[in-house]
Amino acid sequence: MDHIYLRNLEVEAVIGVHAWEQRIRRRLRFDIEMETDTRSASDSGDIGDTIDYAAVADCIRAIVTREPHVLLETLAEEIAQTVLERFHARSIRLTVGKPGAVPGVREVGLVIERGRA
Repeated sequence: MDHIYLRNLEVEAVIGVHAWEQRIRRRLRFDIEMETDTRSASDSGDIGDTIDYAAVADCIRAIVTREPHVLLETLAEEIAQTVLERFHARSIRLTVGKPGAVPGVREVGLVIERGRA
């Protein structure tokens, strides 16, 4: 199977469990890998036959900036489900990083993998 990916997408967000975190914007970093079949796009040369990675990036930016979030887990799940539904990916592997969230640690975060039901 084929994979379309976006690496190191950075978006400013309001996210965190502490009250002070809900008053500031911080950078989040995303790596997205989507499983799909690219053969029809290869044959047609039509962007409509594949996953438009610019549209995926715009979608993630819209979700992240729409409202404050508390947990990375909640945000990651919303992004994964939206991408699966809207872009018809067979599966998604999503990494969400929160640089500088813990003193002495370059980045914390999580990786989730979801597939179509």
